[in-house]
Amino acid sequence: MAVKRGDIELAGLTKSYDGVHTVVQGINLKIPDGAYCCFLGPSGCGKTTILRMIAGHEDPTDGEILIGGEDVVGLPPVERGTAMMFQSYALFPHLTVRDNIAFALRIRGMSKADRYRQTDAMIEKVRLTELANRLPAQLSGGQQQRVALARAAITEPRVLLLDEPLSALDEQLRVRMRVELQRMQRELGITFVHVTHSQLEAIALADMVVVMDRGQIMQAGPARDVYATPRDRYVAEFLGGQNVFSGRVGAISGDRVSLTAPEMKAVAVPIGNSRVSQGDTVDVAVRRDDIDLVRPGLDLAADRSSLASRVLAVEYQGNFVKVMLDAIGTDEFVAYVPERTYFRDPYTIGDVVLAAWPTSLGRLLSKTTALSA
Repeated sequence: MAVKRGDIELAGLTKSYDGVHTVVQGINLKIPDGAYCCFLGPSGCGKTTILRMIAGHEDPTDGEILIGGEDVVGLPPVERGTAMMFQSYALFPHLTVRDNIAFALRIRGMSKADRYRQTDAMIEKVRLTELANRLPAQLSGGQQQRVALARAAITEPRVLLLDEPLSALDEQLRVRMRVELQRMQRELGITFVHVTHSQLEAIALADMVVVMDRGQIMQAGPARDVYATPRDRYVAEFLGGQNVFSGRVGAISGDRVSLTAPEMKAVAVPIGNSRVSQGDTVDVAVRRDDIDLVRPGLDLAADRSSLASRVLAVEYQGNFVKVMLDAIGTDEFVAYVPERTYFRDPYTIGDVVLAAWPTSLGRLLSKTTALSA
């Protein structure tokens, strides 16, 4: 029997409550078969509602959900080829690891011998063989999560849905479990759709990141593209790692514009695909790890932009030092300085510096609008 595809298409997907409160607004999105897709956004942005609609635990108010080309709206969860791993894990406390994982196969009427054969193979895959006869209360948080993941995967779904699966774990265990999730997704070869509010988690795990706000998609694409080339101010600020500031366009020269404010007299930005006119107010993003700090009086290399600034705070982060500056009035402006570079000539609070970067690495941002992905 041919394996069913796990590609997902959301077409005009909308969810409203009481006909008034709309939490998902006309979403259009395609997730390829076998992708690891993370929905990322703040609480209340609609990402979990989308997950629940894909799973069949909520019905859309309007729109279509296609899995493998089949419209699944109206089908019960068991007929969609999906499985869901809940944030709480929802393990049966009175059942062993083996019986927790085998439960779905038991419900489907599979013989005891067959379900235990499949279950033991899955237990080996998630590295729980020595714990197979323990109860959930005898497991660590990470071990419980692997049981929940195995229980969801044992039904051989074409789509596995994960609702904040790492949020209950401590930082060290979250890092380990990210590796486990990636390994499991590669071995299973099925589509994972993962909901999170953690930017780092989404970027570390996903082939495809979908950034949401107020029920709409703000940007969707490969993790590196979304992080390195945010489309607008919302995405740049939400993902972090970017300095975002506004300025007024002065001169337009060839493929770049210069900004006019006194503190930005040395700032130019590539135009790229943007359409700008003299006098427009624009948003600009520069990655924090592209910022160099230069002592006053030292010459800057050609084709660099800079802002005069003062050091507000310094935080040691291990492999880099986070230097917070007052470069744009009250807006946060940060340089991530490599640790060895910083400690060759450290700064103190109040030092005057130039925050400089290659002009080619600045980016004009679009005005914040939702996408039809």
